Amino acid sequence: MPLTIKVYSDYVCPFCFLAEKPLEEAIKGKDVDVEWMPYELRPYPNETLRPEGEYLQNTWKQSVYPMAERLDVPIVLPKVSPQPHTHLAFEGFQYAKEQGKGNEYNDRMLRAFFQEEQDIGDIDVLAKLAAEIGLDEKEYRSILETRKYKEAHEKALKHAYEEADISGVPTFVIGNTKIAGVRSKETLEQIINEELSKQKNEIEFLFEGMSCGIDGC
Repeated sequence: MPLTIKVYSDYVCPFCFLAEKPLEEAIKGKDVDVEWMPYELRPYPNETLRPEGEYLQNTWKQSVYPMAERLDVPIVLPKVSPQPHTHLAFEGFQYAKEQGKGNEYNDRMLRAFFQEEQDIGDIDVLAKLAAEIGLDEKEYRSILETRKYKEAHEKALKHAYEEADISGVPTFVIGNTKIAGVRSKETLEQIINEELSKQKNEIEFLFEGMSCGIDGC
């Protein structure tokens, strides 16, 4: 049985984008399922950040760009101002997940924002990006305009905020281990191997000592 890794993220979080590469490297050749989970840092109607603001400028200069350079991941502080709300993109994610393209969609949204500076709060932009990964553009646009997946997204947020008790992103839930922040390939590999070993031992213990009697099995 594959080990489940849940990654809570927001499309306007640069560290969520940077967390992709070490995770991809850590899971190579391993029996795992990665599931990206929605989390909104600044849900509508809260104000979003502005790239020209001192806070973002300092954060990127001091933390984001140095980390991106170490990981060899191209990234840019998008000029979209104010930053987009992500509820529509996440409602589209619910649709993409149903179509078996959830992880591909998640990656496309992050790259569109942090490498191409596209406004992922705009329906026209989102529909074009959805079509690029093979989703039906007309149907996708319709589900955003009608807010068909609004309830599903709100349920996912409720899970993240209340049930999973996520307070920042990215946050990884690897089996029974929860860790926050960008992590190295080595750290992720260690946790994954430990959780896979635990899972194997639990399965072996479950079947240990089983037998049949005269009354049957």
